[in-house]
Amino acid sequence: MSCPRKVASASAAASTLSEPPRRTQESRTRTRAPGLPTLPMEKPAASTEPQGSRPALGRESVQVPDDQDFRSFRSECETEVGWNLTYSKAGVSVWVQAVEMDRTLHKIKCRMECCDVPAETLYDVLHDIEYRKKWDSNVIETFDIARLTVNADVGYYSWRCPKPLKNRDVITLRSWLPMGADYIIMNYSVKHPKYPPRKDLVRAVSIQTGYLIQSTGPKSCVITYLAQVDPKGSLPKWVVNKSSQFLAPKAMKKMYKACIKYPEWKQKHQPHFKPWLHPEQSPLPSLALSELSVQHADSLENIDESAVTESREERAGGAGEGSDDDTSLT
Repeated sequence: MSCPRKVASASAAASTLSEPPRRTQESRTRTRAPGLPTLPMEKPAASTEPQGSRPALGRESVQVPDDQDFRSFRSECETEVGWNLTYSKAGVSVWVQAVEMDRTLHKIKCRMECCDVPAETLYDVLHDIEYRKKWDSNVIETFDIARLTVNADVGYYSWRCPKPLKNRDVITLRSWLPMGADYIIMNYSVKHPKYPPRKDLVRAVSIQTGYLIQSTGPKSCVITYLAQVDPKGSLPKWVVNKSSQFLAPKAMKKMYKACIKYPEWKQKHQPHFKPWLHPEQSPLPSLALSELSVQHADSLENIDESAVTESREERAGGAGEGSDDDTSLT
């Protein structure tokens, strides 16, 4: 796939701004990386060890990730040391890890082998918000707010949680980087003055979340989803168990089915519109980093849902995952 303005490093992207936006209204053009429709742990985690001047945990200022951040995220995706394998079947594996500093926080990592799906197709599927509305029934609302650089933006994402838990939302700074034949998309939570917490949703905190897509051939790849999110609430044990044993694997398989059907769908829906590859196509207004601040979990209301029991619908397998019917992907 040709990509004339593909950036080779985060540093290069951070120093390069695309053309002035053609309109100033907020545009809802691409999906957020918090992507897997699973538990109230929307989107991944880097190591809890400080990384240079910008540790993944406890960052004090909003900054666009640099090359070191992308390398650190990739390393965390690839390692299995310290992770507990909870599911492995049919090319899909799931690991979980408790965060030592706070046993209520867990990291989850999912990996899937994708036959007959090129890495660039999977990358497009994760970015294409219009297509996501066709295959991901857990998304309530998702839209981009503004661009920061050619490969970083800030946006909103809300998703359905397993019933009867309250649904969650986040505001995140998302960045992405093609690395040869591989790709990374990752995000962390920020505060935007125009998008305060809503009364009908619980504002969660993405400590770090994202995807690593690794090409394994012309028509195959492996995707790793890594998430560390503070759901802002004490969750019942069945939520964590269900997420790693059922919701996460099913979500990965659903994504795979969507990838298979994407090329045909895209040919009928603005086939040349891919602002994630061609920044000059982006209609988003520019935003200065100074307009944003880091979203700390301790500044948000904590919801105690530890005593919530699983609904009959959830036990039957309905858990807000949507139908397996693929007829909408046309």
